[in-house]
Amino acid sequence: MHYGHANALRQAKAMGDYLVVGVHSDAEIEKHKGPTVMKEGERYAAVAACKWVDLVVPDAPYFTSLEVMDQQNCDFCVHGDDITTLADGTDCYQAVKEAGRYRECKRTQGVSTTELVGRMLLMTRDHHNRRSSIASINNEDLSTFSSSASKQSPETKISHFLPTSKRIVQFSEGKEPAAGDKVVYVDGTFDLFHVGHIEFLKRAKALGDYLLVGVHDDQTVNAIKEVNYPLMNLHERVLSVLACRFVDEVIIGAPYSVDNNVLSKVYKVDIVAHGNTPSLPDLNGKDPYEIPKSLGIYVEIENPSAELTTSKIIERIIEHRKMYEE
Repeated sequence: MHYGHANALRQAKAMGDYLVVGVHSDAEIEKHKGPTVMKEGERYAAVAACKWVDLVVPDAPYFTSLEVMDQQNCDFCVHGDDITTLADGTDCYQAVKEAGRYRECKRTQGVSTTELVGRMLLMTRDHHNRRSSIASINNEDLSTFSSSASKQSPETKISHFLPTSKRIVQFSEGKEPAAGDKVVYVDGTFDLFHVGHIEFLKRAKALGDYLLVGVHDDQTVNAIKEVNYPLMNLHERVLSVLACRFVDEVIIGAPYSVDNNVLSKVYKVDIVAHGNTPSLPDLNGKDPYEIPKSLGIYVEIENPSAELTTSKIIERIIEHRKMYEE
């Protein structure tokens, strides 16, 4: 569930008043496309956490019929401007198109599931650069654009997401904390945004009234975690976090160590929360939560993502690749 999916849901919600999202089961997807990486329960939860979604229908059929739409009291169906077919080549939306109950939204360029898989397998760092993530992409970078990849050959050149202020505004609620609201601050990488992150943010929001989330920049994350992390660049990760219904505001490129600027310059922070697993030290070797701990505003949340982490997603991808090679 990446920000491209979230943007499709945002566009769909803007076309009406109430958004019902059908999510296919693992068995239904395997029948028409192949085995899934994320389990159906994880996908149901990820869609339900998107702030534009009103209702999730689990185990939705791959072929969208008028009967299914009527069961959910839906006036029309929305899909991206790419064609989706059944295993036999039939258009999944043929029936609703013929009935005049079909609308399209624009596909988000620069991201796809295959694109993210390519980043995991290639171990490249092309998706983030040593210069500022906000810098525009030059002509040399443009040579690495590619959209060609397939299920059989997931290795692909890395395309670059081009951030715009409009997209950030579209994803942001622009909500300010009300007088007397308890502001909770959490920070992290939030790479390959998944249900472990969602559950953590849900628990953090429950500690107060307003949830402020700091997302670390690419250079800082890579210096601390090394290899090719983060797999999603700063702006991609920010959009993923902003799409979550539990998040009120995001600090883009937040410092790795929580300092006084974070605690008072944006909003007055009442609680700083973190999972109850050890955090990696900052580049200077210090505890990144030293200041909030000294102020007595640091709270630990039981780690909800033991079952699913970014590393475990990558392990699943590698296992799937082995299956295709065999």
